[in-house]
This record gives sequence, C-alpha cells and structure tokens, in this order.
Amino acid sequence: MTPDQLADAIVKAFLQGGEGFLEGTMAAALPIIWLLALALHLARPYMLRMTQKFTLRLAADIWWVLYIALRDGLLAVAFIMSFMFLFPDVLLADALPIGGSIATALLFGVLLTKLVADTDDDPRAFRLVSGLLAGGVAVYVLPTIIGVQVSALDLGDPWNSIGQSLVTSTNGALAITFWWISLLAIGVMGVVAVWFNLRTPGMTLGRAAR
Repeated sequence: MTPDQLADAIVKAFLQGGEGFLEGTMAAALPIIWLLALALHLARPYMLRMTQKFTLRLAADIWWVLYIALRDGLLAVAFIMSFMFLFPDVLLADALPIGGSIATALLFGVLLTKLVADTDDDPRAFRLVSGLLAGGVAVYVLPTIIGVQVSALDLGDPWNSIGQSLVTSTNGALAITFWWISLLAIGVMGVVAVWFNLRTPGMTLGRAAR
C-alpha cells in the first residue's frame, strides 16, 4: 500500500467513524428530546398559572416568552436531528428505531399545525399537537427500547426476533416502506405550508384595504 492509499484509507475510516458516531449520538439523544418536547407542551396550563403569580407584568411576560422559546426551539432541534431518518442509506446502515421516519413526519405535522393555527389559544389545535407529539413519542421511543436496546442485549427468542423487526438495519423492507410514507406525507404538508405562506400576505393586504 502506497502512502497516498494509506492516507486515503485513514481519512475515509475517520469520516465514516465520525458519521456513525454523530448519527448514533443523535439517535440516542432524540428519545430525551421527544419526551421533553411532549412534557413542555403539556405543561402549558402550569406555565399559565405561574404567570399569574408574578406581581410584575414584565416578569410574567419574560417567563412566558422563555417558555415559548424553549418549547418551540426544542421542536425545531428535534426536527433537525430527525432529518437523518429521511436518508435511506442511513436507515439501512445503522441500527435505528423503525419508527424514526414516521416520527419525523409527525413532528413536521406539529410544526405545520403551529404555522397555520394558534395552538396556545385554539383548543382543537392544542389537542391535535398533543396527539401528534404523543404519537411521535410512541413510534420513536418504544422501538428504541424494545428494538434497538433489546437487540443489543441478545436475550434470545422471541425477544431477538421482536427486537430485530423494530430496527431499521435488520428490517430494511419495513424501514423503506415507512420512509416512503413519511416522505410523501412531508411533501404534502410542505406544499400546504408553502400555500399557506403565499396566501397569508394576500389575505392581510385584503383586510388592510378594507
């Protein structure tokens, strides 16, 4: 092996190892982020009660703004980290939860709902976001525990079979099926988001003209 070939092999191994480490770290952190996002969303009534305990209006406003920023910022971070589930080569190469791509689509649905409706004042929108977040937690966290973690323990059948069926690298057919469904759902919701953004300025100008 020539020095150039050796250098190329070292660089390639370093890049592949770094990519695998980053993907594994994000996949391991996402269950915590999902649970925190759901908890912060459901904590809205408590946060509202807390604002009533402040004697200064400014302090209550700061408390509410910080809560909104943390809650919605966590959703944005979760979606960015979940974007790796939209790459089929990553799904087939790494041991990831089988529901990761579906959870990504549900999370995009949460962001779309927040775009088109006021989830803090509309009870129906709040319940919809609650259901989408709960569904995302279920399809991501459960396969992570029952699938990825159980497969790593090698507990024997039937646990190994159940675990392998919930991991993308050992159940590629189902992983790709979920990937197609998620990609289609995100595409449709993306079109709706673009249409809403293009339509909203026109509605605003129309109201201003009246």
